[in-house]
Amino acid sequence: QVQLVESGGGLVQPGGSLRLSCVASGDTSSNYAMAWFRQAPGKEREFVVGISGRSDRTMDAESVKGRVTLSRDDAKNTIYLQMNHLKPEDTAVYYCAARSARSVAITSTQISYAYWGQGTQVTVAS
Repeated sequence: QVQLVESGGGLVQPGGSLRLSCVASGDTSSNYAMAWFRQAPGKEREFVVGISGRSDRTMDAESVKGRVTLSRDDAKNTIYLQMNHLKPEDTAVYYCAARSARSVAITSTQISYAYWGQGTQVTVAS
């Protein structure tokens, strides 16, 4: 079992930046891919960006391409989502997700992720 706790959400003006963190605890001994998803009001949850379980390779959605950076600190069991040039349409609850042990490939499919955090709200508004 893996527990995920997100932090770093808040209110930011358009064009601003924000860094989200996701700390994993529990069974973190195995490698597994992790990702961020988001869900805006009235919309389905969507993939934002993911990172491989055995390298620093990342994959991001077209809607955020060039504006986000995902990194990982294995010593702290933490991944970081740096978001720049934020837009009002980035407003959503952001969820951290992890695949099961030894599932190292990045995927944008929600069902492939076994563990989810409770989410952190990001609001982009003037």
